[in-house]
Amino acid sequence: MKRFLTMFAILLSLVFALAACGAASPSTHLKVDLMEFMFNPANLTVPAGQEITLDLSNTGAVMHDFIIMKYGTSVGDDFGDEDVPNIYWKAELEPGTSATYTFTAPSEPGDYQVICGVQGHYQAGMVADLTVVAQ
Repeated sequence: MKRFLTMFAILLSLVFALAACGAASPSTHLKVDLMEFMFNPANLTVPAGQEITLDLSNTGAVMHDFIIMKYGTSVGDDFGDEDVPNIYWKAELEPGTSATYTFTAPSEPGDYQVICGVQGHYQAGMVADLTVVAQ
């Protein structure tokens, strides 16, 4: 019986740990590192329509963008001129720099694509997800 209770406690702890990792709580203050060729973290969650403070650090050796695409749009095989009208918000950082930005989160809840628009970076996998949740 003691062994059963111990196993049950371990399994219950594991379930709670996995549940906590599954859905990030929305935040109005995000910190993101940009590097070759990824965003860290790559999954961000914000409340709809709220002012967001975004601390970006380019820890890479080349320039990077942080581009949020409009709801319902995404980049195809390559980021190009045809994608520019679908940009919701954009920031650029030179290598080795950091900056703090503010923007208003989209009012439409849903999933938004975040990319780096520098030539070749999107194709190399520099993509993130921004989830906007209703408040």
